[in-house]
Amino acid sequence: MPPQSPSPATPDQPLLPTLRRFLPYLWPAGEPMLRARIAGAMLLVLASKLVQVFGAAYTLKYAVDRMASGDRSAVTLVMLLVAGYAAARFGTTLFDNLRNAVFERVGQDATRRLAADVFRHLHGLSLRFHLERRTGAVTKVVERGTKSIDTMLYFLLFNIAPTVLELTLVLGIFWKSFGIALVGATVAMVAAYIWFTRIVTDWRNALRTRMNDLDTGAVAHAVDSLLNFETVKYFGAEAREARRYETAVEAYARAATKSENSLAWLNIGQAAITNLMLGGGMAYVAWGWSRGNFSAGDVVFVSTLLAQLFRPLDLLGMVYRTIRQGAIDMASMFELIDTPPEVTDAAGAPALLVGRGHVRFENVRFGYEAERPILKGLDLDIPAGSTVAVVGSSGAGKSTLARLLYRFYDVDGGRITIDGQDVRAVTQASLRAAIGIVPQDTVLFNETIGYNIAYGREGAGEAEVARAAEGAAIAGFIARQPDGYATRVGERGLKLSGGEKQRVAIARTLLKDPPILILDEATSALDSRTEADILATLEAVERGRTTIVIAHRLSTVVGADRIVVLDEGRVAEMGSHAELLRRDGLYAAMWARQAAERDAALAAA
Repeated sequence: MPPQSPSPATPDQPLLPTLRRFLPYLWPAGEPMLRARIAGAMLLVLASKLVQVFGAAYTLKYAVDRMASGDRSAVTLVMLLVAGYAAARFGTTLFDNLRNAVFERVGQDATRRLAADVFRHLHGLSLRFHLERRTGAVTKVVERGTKSIDTMLYFLLFNIAPTVLELTLVLGIFWKSFGIALVGATVAMVAAYIWFTRIVTDWRNALRTRMNDLDTGAVAHAVDSLLNFETVKYFGAEAREARRYETAVEAYARAATKSENSLAWLNIGQAAITNLMLGGGMAYVAWGWSRGNFSAGDVVFVSTLLAQLFRPLDLLGMVYRTIRQGAIDMASMFELIDTPPEVTDAAGAPALLVGRGHVRFENVRFGYEAERPILKGLDLDIPAGSTVAVVGSSGAGKSTLARLLYRFYDVDGGRITIDGQDVRAVTQASLRAAIGIVPQDTVLFNETIGYNIAYGREGAGEAEVARAAEGAAIAGFIARQPDGYATRVGERGLKLSGGEKQRVAIARTLLKDPPILILDEATSALDSRTEADILATLEAVERGRTTIVIAHRLSTVVGADRIVVLDEGRVAEMGSHAELLRRDGLYAAMWARQAAERDAALAAA
């Protein structure tokens, strides 16, 4: 199935549902101190607007009126009014910055909790989800979504709400001092401004959504290409990858250019509306002054109030775009949160209780896709403490058994039990805690060797890590490194050879010390000498545990208590190595073919 990127929210997606999803992060339950900070920030918003509207505008009006009267003896009062005007402007700035300081922790906490929720949910999703998604695209969606919450909080609380409050105060003053005409003109101007801003911004959002899609695609391709660095080198495809990335970036650049150019039209239209209102309002008051209805200070008063109102309105386009884009980014992220996990714990599921470790596959049917079944009624009994090897051709379903036992997928039919407990009826955490695996394809964290080994059991000490490394025959290699256990392994462990990575994985599982062990081609990347050492170690580790060995190389499983041969999703043969050779069936044919290949390789050497 081809990889799929999370589909971004479209610009016409309703804004309110997304905002409702985000409100719990704004007003967190059980956090009285954070709620107190929000309340304090809103009180500072109220104080800022009251000082700005009543303090700054009125002091300037009265100062101009005194000066216009021609009474120069009132210079002291005028100077005090001017000082009051400056103090009011400073007070507005003071309250705004105190508001930001009080609220900062709220925004950061909301971002932290949202990011943690998304990360936790992503790890809770099923393996199928992660196999069908591009990691780069998912991380980009999460990055944009988590960053948007702080921005949305800021603009909703400290731009939209204060602007509405200021508009209400200004309309009240205009009604009382200048009559219905100026109130109606102001309302009409604000309505026209909002309508124009919304229409143009929605158009710009469509362009921006396209730009984000291309940006996500470019980043996803870049991450995918860099993660497959070796494959690119194998096929000499550096130029091909560069062309593909350049094409993606070029498409993004064209979309970004259109988006930014559209901003000029938005700014021009907004400036035309606000300046038309400013000129009209001042002309109206000047006309009233000529008729003796208003004072000279009223012209300045109206100009000051409208200019103060225009300042947040000038940001309205950017605020609306930011909130809309934030809603789009958050909606894409909420789509991830809303993606239901394919595998979930049953309500009230108990923890798995492992006694002897008896594993059974009972009439198990499963397929990754409905039209392509893998297991077709498989029955397999693995007695407690025994070592059972599973062999077969590629695609027979060997590794699928491990994934089903780990419950990365649920079976389509039948059941899997451990000590009689259906794995679907117990918690996934307890199930996976009881199983250890050495996978065929070992992927390590971009951390130290010590960290990767210690990952097998949280809280393991240095001595335990060293013993696990000894058991996996990698202690000598670690000792030869200048940094020892602090040696970094690189992205996905690429600084280590295949055998070294495999041995780290074996050490990690040895440290976990599980009652049930799965070895999925555990020695496939090792040379013959190291393989012999590892097999001896694994044989010692297997004693007393229930062990499932998935193997392609039959020479590694001759000592198994029982060997199971899978063919077309069913158990075709079962028995010990000697019994299966005497039967002269599929296993015997595989053994003979591999023996011939070994002989040919020795002869060539």
